[in-house]
Amino acid sequence: MKQKHLLTLLERNARLSVTDLAAALNESEDNILETMNELQKEKIICGYHTLINWDKTSTERVMAFIELNISPEREYGYDRIAKAIYQFEEVDTMYLLSGSKDFIIFINGKTMQEIAKFVGSKLACINEVTGTATSFVLKTYKVDGVIYEDHKDEDERLIIT
Repeated sequence: MKQKHLLTLLERNARLSVTDLAAALNESEDNILETMNELQKEKIICGYHTLINWDKTSTERVMAFIELNISPEREYGYDRIAKAIYQFEEVDTMYLLSGSKDFIIFINGKTMQEIAKFVGSKLACINEVTGTATSFVLKTYKVDGVIYEDHKDEDERLIIT
């Protein structure tokens, strides 16, 4: 079985049953289960997630991304600093970047003030952090290939009388 095909199917829809995966890949259910367990042990499959459009709920939630400039450590580069940052429970996602910023982190909070407090009291206090730039998400249109709201062109046209 080609693991890439299995991974692609799971990435698009983690709710596919083992039976459906076996049928789609022309494999036995036992083989699918064995492969999935192996992929989990190897940390290739790192979790199964649900996309939620929080804007359609009554939950107070603010998402921000924070770009960080870092002074890397001799002999360790960015890795130890990254570990210190991603250990914070507020950090949802973290990437090392190329370009003018070194890291980008995504965090969720209840208010903008909560996120600002995190930046000021935790991130900015790390010696290797030389600068931060915080941007707040105002509206979500698409996540991981899923469109959250479908805006139809005909609804946005002006009526001509």
